[in-house]
Amino acid sequence: MWNDYQNFLVNTLNLSVQEETSATNNTAELWSRLYTGPHIYKSRETLIRDGQTDIYNNIVYPNTGENLPCFGMDLMCFFEKKVIIVFDFQHPTPHYDFNHPVILYLLGDMYDNTDKDIRFFEAGNHFSRYIYVRKCTVDEIPNHINPFKRYIRAYEELLHFARPTKKDTTVYRDFDKYMLDLDPVAGYMSSKFGKEFSESYVNDFLFSFADK
Repeated sequence: MWNDYQNFLVNTLNLSVQEETSATNNTAELWSRLYTGPHIYKSRETLIRDGQTDIYNNIVYPNTGENLPCFGMDLMCFFEKKVIIVFDFQHPTPHYDFNHPVILYLLGDMYDNTDKDIRFFEAGNHFSRYIYVRKCTVDEIPNHINPFKRYIRAYEELLHFARPTKKDTTVYRDFDKYMLDLDPVAGYMSSKFGKEFSESYVNDFLFSFADK
């Protein structure tokens, strides 16, 4: 379902697989990969399928030292008529209203592109005002691939412009803690794959930088 999105992200940012993990329990299946790439500290990818539910999540963490955002995406199909597509530049600093000349030049028309009634994330607090949120059906998923490609190309250009090289992951402590507190995935995964696996996966893979 999400192959076009996943492949474009991986190929455009030139990501290389470092680790792979999988888990199954009854109808629920999980796959994850950890990537690195040019100017990228890590990209951590998760795909969960359970019946009609098909969820793809990825956060790209750039190398540090250049005040850059992460790139985050949640592609969520709950059933045929309920699909939510989200991607955004997610800055690790709390309440930082991210913008940049590269992004403004390439995506200026996408500033405040999401209606406030479905922008269920707090723009300006780790999420930017470029956040892209759309509700659609399964058949309409391809309609959003071109905006997604624009965002990924813009992020690639931002990385190429800044060329970050530092590895100070303390930059991401508050960001991962915020995401850990915000994200309902822990409870969902615990119900599907058991508490022990879920806690380890959430703390050590999804939000490993959080000061727990």
